[in-house]
Amino acid sequence: MATVTALQKNGIKSGRAVPNGNGLMHQVPELANLTGFTTQVDPCGDGALSPIKQEMEEDVCDEEPTAVAINNPPAEEPEIDIVINNVVCSFSVSCHLNLREIALNGTNVEYRKENGMITMKIRRPYTTASIWSSGKVTCTGATSEPQAKVAARRFARALQKLGFHVRFNNYRVVNVLGTCCMPFGIKINSFSERHKEAEYEPELHPGVTYKLKVPKATLKIFSTGSVTVTAPCVADVQSAIEHIFPLVFEYRKVRTAEELAALRLRKSAQQQQQDQDVVFELTDE
Repeated sequence: MATVTALQKNGIKSGRAVPNGNGLMHQVPELANLTGFTTQVDPCGDGALSPIKQEMEEDVCDEEPTAVAINNPPAEEPEIDIVINNVVCSFSVSCHLNLREIALNGTNVEYRKENGMITMKIRRPYTTASIWSSGKVTCTGATSEPQAKVAARRFARALQKLGFHVRFNNYRVVNVLGTCCMPFGIKINSFSERHKEAEYEPELHPGVTYKLKVPKATLKIFSTGSVTVTAPCVADVQSAIEHIFPLVFEYRKVRTAEELAALRLRKSAQQQQQDQDVVFELTDE
């Protein structure tokens, strides 16, 4: 019958006591639980064992310690919220409008005779239209392009209900105003000196005026980190912010504790105002 024997590299068998030199017996642990051992089956059964060479890992103590580079995960880029404050659009009703009749029979209207126009307001969406006798209408106050078109069509429907032969033509978005707040302050003096596209007149305006050709946009950059963008469409507003961010990032400055506290208060006030607007809309419905 074949026998199975476990050997250490020093030839000591497991399962027996070995003297340690001080009169005590040292018990050799079971070798099956240790690393660096092999088992061999003796085909003859006579107990004669032939050594088996096992490939083992090189001794790490003989090697010089090497530095292990720890790749720290990249810091997350700060998110910048772009708020669309106003979308200006215009359209034509393709007919002559009697402003006096609109002022007498219309609702939520104001006749400005000195300007030769009428202002009309609607609540949902909360917008204001400037109406001229030629049939041209300009709508302001929307916060998105789809909302602006809905408001324009509602103004055209209101004029149609007053008896005018209205045709909704030549609609287009004229201007979009967006704002955002950078997560840092900006050294506008150094920024204006470095970039020739920037115009800074502190006696006339506290911000730097930066004009872009592609996309076509005008930016107002303030030392607090606030940026105001005027562009032909919402997509150009976003592109302008993406273009200006790496430029102002080089001239960032750390905010003080007072500035951070004021920023938190302003954000909380804006959030409360938004919540109140939502409550008012639900109440009106």
